Amino acid sequence: MSLSPLSSPSGSPLISPSFPRPLGTDAPPTCEVPHFAPVRVRGGRHQLRRLLRHRRRAVAAGLAVTAAALLAAGPRDATEARHSERPRGHPVADPVRQRRAVEWVSAPVRIADAGTVRLLRAGDRVDVIAAEESAAGGAARVVARGVRVTKVPEPLEVADGGGALVVLSVPRSTAARLAGASATARLAVTVC
Repeated sequence: MSLSPLSSPSGSPLISPSFPRPLGTDAPPTCEVPHFAPVRVRGGRHQLRRLLRHRRRAVAAGLAVTAAALLAAGPRDATEARHSERPRGHPVADPVRQRRAVEWVSAPVRIADAGTVRLLRAGDRVDVIAAEESAAGGAARVVARGVRVTKVPEPLEVADGGGALVVLSVPRSTAARLAGASATARLAVTVC
């Protein structure tokens, strides 16, 4: 039996390589997938809750271990650091100077111009200026800068031009300067 260029040894005709094969002829035959019931997981909610509960415990344990490690590696006393050969963790820093808190007081101040005081409201920031009284014109100086007005009392009917009272929130040292300046000079305010 002689083989022709277009036949196979079994005698079936071959398609020439010059001709394209039809689509789907090189794929295996399809088979049908049998029908089966859907897969259901029992106790899914309970397992999810248990997983979350254990997850919380794991995170809490991890945080506790991290805190213990940071505490062990943290700074030590200066005497202990000098005596050890190799300090661990952060170096001991110089102690921070403790600043004394500024004590704020309420200082009542009589301002010479009552009309200016009527413009002020609680919460305003003002500069207090002391003007010396002299025949040749006195020098003015700033006694307090940027102090807060806490209260503007109701004006009393005063005809003698005695000014008006204002309550300022100032540091204790500034309150002493204001009291000294009000005894020797006329006080005025400028709104910041």
